[in-house]
Amino acid sequence: MAPGTLIRSAAVAAVACLIAAGARAAEPVQTGDAYYKAAQAQLAAAKAEPPPLRRARNVILFIGDGMGVSTLTAARDLAGQKAGVDGASYRLSFERLPHTALSRTFSHDDLVTDSAAGATALLSGVKTRNEVVGLDGRARRDDCASARGARVDSLGEIAHARGLAVGVVSDARLTDATPAAMYGHSPTRHWENDGKLPAGAALLGCKDLARQLVDAMSAGTIDVALGGGRANFLPAEAGGSRADRQDLAERWAEAAPGRRLATTAAELAQASGPQVLGLFTPDNFPYVGDRPTGAAAPPTLVQMTEAAIDLLSKQPEGYVLLIEGGLIDKAHHLNDAGRALGEVLELSAAVEAALKKVDLTETLVIVTADHSHGLTLSAPADRDAPILGPATHDGRPFPDRTGQPYAILNYATGPGAPNRALVPLKDAEHTGEDVAVFAGGPGADLVRGSVDSTYVFQVMLEALRRP
Repeated sequence: MAPGTLIRSAAVAAVACLIAAGARAAEPVQTGDAYYKAAQAQLAAAKAEPPPLRRARNVILFIGDGMGVSTLTAARDLAGQKAGVDGASYRLSFERLPHTALSRTFSHDDLVTDSAAGATALLSGVKTRNEVVGLDGRARRDDCASARGARVDSLGEIAHARGLAVGVVSDARLTDATPAAMYGHSPTRHWENDGKLPAGAALLGCKDLARQLVDAMSAGTIDVALGGGRANFLPAEAGGSRADRQDLAERWAEAAPGRRLATTAAELAQASGPQVLGLFTPDNFPYVGDRPTGAAAPPTLVQMTEAAIDLLSKQPEGYVLLIEGGLIDKAHHLNDAGRALGEVLELSAAVEAALKKVDLTETLVIVTADHSHGLTLSAPADRDAPILGPATHDGRPFPDRTGQPYAILNYATGPGAPNRALVPLKDAEHTGEDVAVFAGGPGADLVRGSVDSTYVFQVMLEALRRP
């Protein structure tokens, strides 16, 4: 080998060692976790095929809560029918992204995950127990003491440590399971305000999720948080749920310059940051079809998406942003297929808005779900039959064996039984089949095949690491 080649090889090796050392210094605390290591190994195998080595300046993760494959199929059909075209061949905005995979969603202790464990897997790269947020599988539900030593770093916390801005958007409560996984660490998703926190847990140092969000924003870990759940931040005399009689939101806003609290769409439009906390509804947002009009209407998911991107884009080092379409799941729990599909279309519009604002040469966009729901599209249905209508064949109703008509869309479980669900339950249960992952931008080439939900986290982290 020529001397010049030896010198170049040594220089390349030295630079690689420096890069590796820097990466190790910023590794999250959960690197020894078995789930984490398994997903890392899967990532290493994917990287064996030479990808385009470009770093993502920004990462946007969209989570359609409960948006399983059957839900996507039905929503696609509904969107096409609304547009006056063939629904079966229609494509939602994110279905046009170039890279896809299937994600296995089981949790640490259950074949069927809930949103807390599902979001923790996507945002921290570890599987945990159902109902647990931001802790690994050693934490036990409702057991504050078990949280000690079980904390894992979220993608948002890792990004903040590397100088990036961080945002979270949801049309559910900001203290609900999915958004909470971006900033929260709790042995139960249900401790959303201090009124739900047992006295023993408080004495052991556990905090409710509303306070954890405010603390994260005070520390600069979260820069923009937009969604519902205002009651969890307010005392009872102000229409809230807090037992400590504190107005956490106002207290946060008044504690330092540059902080803005928005409670209406108009206030959000005027907010300039650098930090914005938007609390637009006492609980979850109303469904798209039930939204009020005029000044009383909260911002849409599209408006919150656009505002978050505009605010975070002002940060010079880039950003990480979680956007949840949380009402898909809420409607599915009620066996309300029409509202659930309407919320998928709302999420699709938010993705479309984001894609118009970002440059996919520098922004990784991933769209997926934390889990599926038991919606089935199993009836004979003419190609142009209304997807929310009855089963038909050759334009005629297709009855069940008792001679009664039945719907094209049905559920495995839930309150719609016996007409629309097989097993009668107060709320429909989640289901455990794989969900789809769609991706575009730097690092999207790693989204392929059949993967664990923890792998999605590894892809996002790798995209931020690339040179």
